[in-house]
Amino acid sequence: MTSDKGAISQFMETYYLHFNAAALVDAAKGYENQLAKGGKMLVSLAGAMSTAELGKIFADIIREQKVHIISSTGANLEEDVMNLVAHSHYKRIPNYRDLTPQDEWDLLEKGLNRVTDTCIPEEEAFRRLQRHIFELWKKAEDNGERYFPHEFMYQLLLSGVLEEYYEIDLKDSWMYAAAQANLPMVVPGWEDSTLGNIFASYVVKGELKASTVKSGIEYMTFLADWYTQNSGKGIGFFQIGGGIAGDFPICVVPMLYQDLERETTPFWNYFCQISDSTTSYGSYSGAVPNEKITWGKLDIDTPKYIIESDATIVAPLVFAYLLNR
Repeated sequence: MTSDKGAISQFMETYYLHFNAAALVDAAKGYENQLAKGGKMLVSLAGAMSTAELGKIFADIIREQKVHIISSTGANLEEDVMNLVAHSHYKRIPNYRDLTPQDEWDLLEKGLNRVTDTCIPEEEAFRRLQRHIFELWKKAEDNGERYFPHEFMYQLLLSGVLEEYYEIDLKDSWMYAAAQANLPMVVPGWEDSTLGNIFASYVVKGELKASTVKSGIEYMTFLADWYTQNSGKGIGFFQIGGGIAGDFPICVVPMLYQDLERETTPFWNYFCQISDSTTSYGSYSGAVPNEKITWGKLDIDTPKYIIESDATIVAPLVFAYLLNR
């Protein structure tokens, strides 16, 4: 057992010895080894990890420089900030499995958008952001400037205009930690987020141009350059959940190697996925890591881990291990 580890890590090393529990510890140690060798790490955030309040520990991972680039859904970006400004207005529904269609409709009429057992308050959360983010979009357009979705969010957080609304400790916002660090990020499929929908509505109304927010193709070209510049000692891939947040960035390696014919491009040199997706029945999120070898994403010798469990339980434990807690 590692002596410098805290109580949580020691508990894991003592009792998490087999099956998914052992895979969790092995993956955490592999992540730690990746950093110790001077390698870098991409973390992808799927689902509603921000509404699950992953920021309470992920923000520390960012501040401790144990992640070097993030791939996130647009929902996770905005939901972290919404939790920051409207936390007291959220409503938890422990008996969500018992809700009838009428119950769900009643929540809609109250402006409560449900994510499993947690309802996001539309008025206090979405609308508090809308006016301020629109001003940033409009200002950029008027100045002939264009930014990525996450860059607009960084501007919003660092401007201080949301401070009057803060309802949680700022240290628990992973987006604020990322903004402070100006952490590189890709946000594939941002258009399907609530703010993406709101932006599209302004485009439909003729109030903004679609080109003001940079596109997914531009995210991929940015990632191609970032990967090329930062892969000297290897880049690992830590995937929380499935979906586009993981599917999009992992493809940069075969694109560089096959499509751009840069045959010296190194493969991802660590891979871990936390997934509860059934293997595989055609589900990419349920594909085992070895399948990625055939797509030119992972090497034969790349350390590969899959933890078949609930990411809201597992990810904080992995991060606690990395933080020596």
